[in-house]
Amino acid sequence: MEEQGANQLAENVREEIIAAVKAAGVVGAGGAGFPTHVKINASVDTILVNGAECEPLLRAHQQLMASESQAMLLGLRAVMVATGAKKAYVGLKHKYGPAIETLTKTLADMNEKNVELAYLPDIYPAGDEQVLVREITGRIVPEGGIPLQVGVVVANVETLINVAKALQGEGVTEKYVTIGGAVAKPITIKAPVGMSVKEALAMAGGPTTGPYAIIDGGPMMGKLIEEDAPITKTTGGLLVLPESHSIIRGRRLSWEHVLNRSRAVCCNCRACTDVCPRNLLGHGLEPHRIMQAIGHSNSEQPDILQRAMLCSECGACEVFGCTMGLSPRLVNGHLKKEFAKQKARNPYHEAPCAVRGGREYRMIPTKRLVARLGLSQYDVKAPLLAEMPQVRSVKLLLSQHIGAPAKPIVAVGDSVSKGQLVAEIPEGAGLGANVHASIAGKVVSIDGAIVIQA
Repeated sequence: MEEQGANQLAENVREEIIAAVKAAGVVGAGGAGFPTHVKINASVDTILVNGAECEPLLRAHQQLMASESQAMLLGLRAVMVATGAKKAYVGLKHKYGPAIETLTKTLADMNEKNVELAYLPDIYPAGDEQVLVREITGRIVPEGGIPLQVGVVVANVETLINVAKALQGEGVTEKYVTIGGAVAKPITIKAPVGMSVKEALAMAGGPTTGPYAIIDGGPMMGKLIEEDAPITKTTGGLLVLPESHSIIRGRRLSWEHVLNRSRAVCCNCRACTDVCPRNLLGHGLEPHRIMQAIGHSNSEQPDILQRAMLCSECGACEVFGCTMGLSPRLVNGHLKKEFAKQKARNPYHEAPCAVRGGREYRMIPTKRLVARLGLSQYDVKAPLLAEMPQVRSVKLLLSQHIGAPAKPIVAVGDSVSKGQLVAEIPEGAGLGANVHASIAGKVVSIDGAIVIQA
């Protein structure tokens, strides 16, 4: 009876953690924004904290590990309880000195015996979930699969801090964002979710070049946005670059241009495949074969084209692989969108036996990547500002995550307080996330986003 009672108590605690995380609207603080309450509703033996921050120029997570270590570790403990994990590792790089020093002390102060620091090579993309799992645990996630299939849940630094806040009843209203590139004073800020990109750039002294373009995220996987776009729960960085920069020119290529050049220029040298991180893990993704296949109709080689669904779109193939200036990443990305429109499911879920031979010699050093991208002049410190900026209004997108857009529960003219729930997961939605007001004020507009005027 005692054992049964203990098991029931543990289950109740687990359900309370998941419910709190769901109520707070916590999602992955980078990438596509997968709802965290769904991710941690699982049973695994290991939790990995993704502190790699492998995208060039981004600084927020390494700074948070140094300044908010206790909150991060409390969030980690909660995730361990929710999943039943007995072991956790914080994956970070040796060069993150302040983070290592603070985490080591905090782990000792908390008498935490089940969490260890795991040092990653300074490579790109060390922060890819599947690369992270391999580097720290030695396990290989099946192609087309997720870490859960090998008993692992991966969460990044800021997500765990938000989990800790969720247990205190706080919704996600803030986002840590590095502002870098061609700006007067690169910085990292804690911004209200929904703050305009233009206001954020002004805090960094504004652009120092013109005309310029803005990337939301890192230079490898980030997307182009406009100044009037809002900061979301997944915005990890805002990078300003001259419009003439090769990264910006590449982002603006039309699909027709990419397709025609790929058909005309690709010589099938397989250099793109040789540096592909997923291929090096043993997965069946071979970008050079996909580049060859797009010269034919889909009906002739559909199985080869479908392997584009295994691509993480990290961009290693175009920056360190192809010598002809082509982009297998863009080709794979386009094919993935087409398959998504057709509601096609990834047919590849085969477990590879081992990594490819020579993988350790084909990894991409971060410093060389920065130089190859033409970003060395922008690879500078971006200190974290302690104070929260005051803004006049915020624009809270109803879709800042994977899954159904949130459903507004306020109306135009309503007064709201900071942290108040303003949009919730639609009834019956499998995936979704709640949205909370990031400032106090009045709702002035609801149309795909809730605009609040302070």
